[in-house]
Amino acid sequence: MIAHGCYWKKCTFCDVNLDYIGRYDPAPAELLADRIEEIVAQTGQNGFHFVDEAAPPLLLRDLSLELLRRKVKINWWTNIRFEKTFSADLCRLMAEAGCIAVTGGLEVASDRLLKKMKKGVSVAQVARVARDFTQAGIMVHAYLMYGFPTQTEQETVDSLEVVRQLFEHNVIQSGFWHQFAMTAHSPVGRNPEEYGVVCTGPEFKGFAENDLYHEDSEGCSHEQYGAGLSRAIYNYMHGMCTDWLVSEWFEFSVPEAAVSPFMIEQALMQKGKEEEMQMGCRLVWLGNLPSFENSVKKRKGKGKAADKAKLVFVGKHENWELTGHKDEIKWLHNQFSSFLVNSSNKKTLGKLAEDYQKTFDRSFAGFMRSQPWKTLRQVGLLLIK
Repeated sequence: MIAHGCYWKKCTFCDVNLDYIGRYDPAPAELLADRIEEIVAQTGQNGFHFVDEAAPPLLLRDLSLELLRRKVKINWWTNIRFEKTFSADLCRLMAEAGCIAVTGGLEVASDRLLKKMKKGVSVAQVARVARDFTQAGIMVHAYLMYGFPTQTEQETVDSLEVVRQLFEHNVIQSGFWHQFAMTAHSPVGRNPEEYGVVCTGPEFKGFAENDLYHEDSEGCSHEQYGAGLSRAIYNYMHGMCTDWLVSEWFEFSVPEAAVSPFMIEQALMQKGKEEEMQMGCRLVWLGNLPSFENSVKKRKGKGKAADKAKLVFVGKHENWELTGHKDEIKWLHNQFSSFLVNSSNKKTLGKLAEDYQKTFDRSFAGFMRSQPWKTLRQVGLLLIK
C-alpha cells in the first residue's frame, strides 16, 4: 500500500465515510522504497501490486524517481484515477521504474453521470490519460459501471459505444462491467433522494452486510443489460467485433448509440490543459550521460566551414547521435548531469531557460523549436511536474 485511504474520497458510489477510505495517510517515497527492498531481500520476489483505492500520482512520481535512483528492478501495477496529473512524461517515468499496468474507473463513460458521481474526470480526459499510459507501454484496465441512479437505457448504450471506441483506438486493453450497488456508507446510500432513488431496505447490520435495495424511477431496469455488456467487452478484449453496432450485443431491442462515432478520435486529437508546458517542471533524463565530440561540416556551396558538434548516446538497444551548432551542443552537454535522477542539482525547465538566455542572449523558445530539443524530448528527456 502506498497510502492509507483515498486522496480524492469524493465518489458518490464509494464508502468514503469509512476509515479505510476516508482517512488519507500517505507514506514517504523513501520509506516505501525501503520496504520494497526489504521484501525483495526476504522473499526473492520482484512483482508488486499496490492495493491503494487510488494511488496518488505525485507519490507515484516520487516513488518512481526513488526506485530509479536506487536502481531497484521490480515490476508493479496499481489502481489510479484517470486524472490530468498523469501526463505523458509521468507515464513514461513510471514505466521506466517498472510499472506494467494500471487499473482505473471509467465507470459509466458518460460526462453527465461522471459529474453526478463527482468522479472529477471527463470521458475525453480519460481517453487521453489512457492513451499516454498505453504509449508508455503500460497496460490499462478500465473498471466500468452500469445502473447508476437515473442512468437511462440510452446512456447505457452510449457508454458501451464509448468503450468500443476506446478499444478500437487501443487506449485501453482490458475492462470489466460491474452493476451499481448502493451501500450504507456511500453518499448515495446516506442521501438517496439527492440522487433520484428511494431506499427500500434492508436495515444496515454491519460492515459485511451493507448493501441497500433501491428503486430508480428515472432510470431503467438495469439487470437486463449485464449479459450484453459482458459479451461485448469479452470480444473487444480479444480484438474482435469492434466494428459491430453496439445494439447488436443485446438480445432485445435497444436504441442505436447517440454519441458521435468519432468521439474518442476527436478527444485524442485535442490538446488538454494537462499537456501544457510548465516552466516549473523538473527535467529528468532516463538514459546514460552522452559524450561530446566535435564535428566540422562544410556548408554546401560555401568556402567556410560551419562549426558543428554532436552528442553520442549509448542506449539499451542501439547507439545514436545528436548533432547541432557547436556552442549549443556543448552547452547542452554541460547540462546533462543535472538531468539525472540522482543529481543533487535538480534543474527545472525555467532554470534551464534562464541559463540558456544568459549564455546566448537569445530566447529559449527558439531552441525548444529546434530539432535537437525535439529529439531529446522524444527519446527520453522528461518534464516532470
